[in-house]
Amino acid sequence: MSKKSKKGILPFKVVATDEPLIARGGLILPYEFARAIKLPQVIDRELPPPGSGRGYKPSQFVMPLVLMLHGGGKKLNELREIKDEASLRELLEMEGLPASCTVGDWLRRIGEDGKGLCGLAKVERHEVVEVLRRDKRNEYTLDTDATIIESEKEEAKWTYKKEKGYQPLLGFISELGLVIGDEFRDGNIPAGAGAVEFLEYCEAMMPQGKRIKYYRSDSAAYQAKLINHCFDNEMLFTITADQDRGVKEAIRCIKEWKPYDKDREIGETIHTMNHTKEAFRLIVQRWPKVQAELFDPDPYCYHVIATNREEPMEAVVHLHNQRGQVENFIKEIKDGFGMEWMPCGESYANAVFFRIGIIAYNLFIAMKLLALPPWYRNFTIQTVRWRLYQVAGAVVRHANQVWLKLKAPLEKIELFCRFRVRCYELAYG
Repeated sequence: MSKKSKKGILPFKVVATDEPLIARGGLILPYEFARAIKLPQVIDRELPPPGSGRGYKPSQFVMPLVLMLHGGGKKLNELREIKDEASLRELLEMEGLPASCTVGDWLRRIGEDGKGLCGLAKVERHEVVEVLRRDKRNEYTLDTDATIIESEKEEAKWTYKKEKGYQPLLGFISELGLVIGDEFRDGNIPAGAGAVEFLEYCEAMMPQGKRIKYYRSDSAAYQAKLINHCFDNEMLFTITADQDRGVKEAIRCIKEWKPYDKDREIGETIHTMNHTKEAFRLIVQRWPKVQAELFDPDPYCYHVIATNREEPMEAVVHLHNQRGQVENFIKEIKDGFGMEWMPCGESYANAVFFRIGIIAYNLFIAMKLLALPPWYRNFTIQTVRWRLYQVAGAVVRHANQVWLKLKAPLEKIELFCRFRVRCYELAYG
């Protein structure tokens, strides 16, 4: 080899091997955890069965997709990476895997009549119940928000941001980061459509003895019907209020303003909407406009929160502002679990894929809460992939036993062992 070539490339050769190696040895963790909470069994029970005895079971479609999303894959053809890991599949007892085109056909088939989507909702609830029944709290905060997924698919609709795509609505248990409700929607459906029905859906997802005590949302939920629902069910709420004519008139009635947060002032008043059963508080922040507007002589900008909470104004604003954490949850779902891209041309098939993505996300949250060390709870999926999933290993058979040998430091091997012990406790405890 010449001196010039030695400077350009490294001195080694690439060859193939038939040794039973595993590139992503850490993917045994989400799969074993899923088995510990009986996820594959629930999938096979709740989803439509195969049309013949020789067909694939529902879990043979869903679990490879979940592993693919955990491993960093986004498109259906990236299922080949799981299929090509023969030693990993053997270790996980995943002998038969459908081709990516078959998975696409399955998404369309079970999404078309809605039965598959309903079945996946029950799978999602199973995950939520497994976490909440082990949590000491009985009352939780629900944060709802919609997000836009851009798409050039022919069936995709135009969103309010002047781009084609979808606009799913999500409900999160704020204290845990779990998705307790998701509704995949076309891009042209307003975020506030069906807000009460979605809240009732999220309430129904809660296990017995647990309830949503506090509801938090942006202005999409500023609706008389939803506010009445909160009052009727003794549910606290903070909702960013639309600054309609009634709200603006209420703001003008505020006589006392207190200094708040640098250049802002804060005040409050009592307000009611045409169809609300009870009056509620409006907590208003105002700050001077940078530049006066020609047709609006008011020198202030405003941010208004509608609430039935009784804490001081500043405390209510602080509580409401914590809903900003939702953006981080949504970012993890879209960027971390690949839900910023939809694989199919049909909305109903994409709805199935999106819900499987939520199941993969909730599985990750459950792993962090129930099986991984406490310091992992703030880690994103990208960090966990780098630290745990992307660990090389080899499958070795000795004395009628199967061994997974990992190329990793001792503390990481111990973490794997503790995780597996925890899975055993969850499965049989």
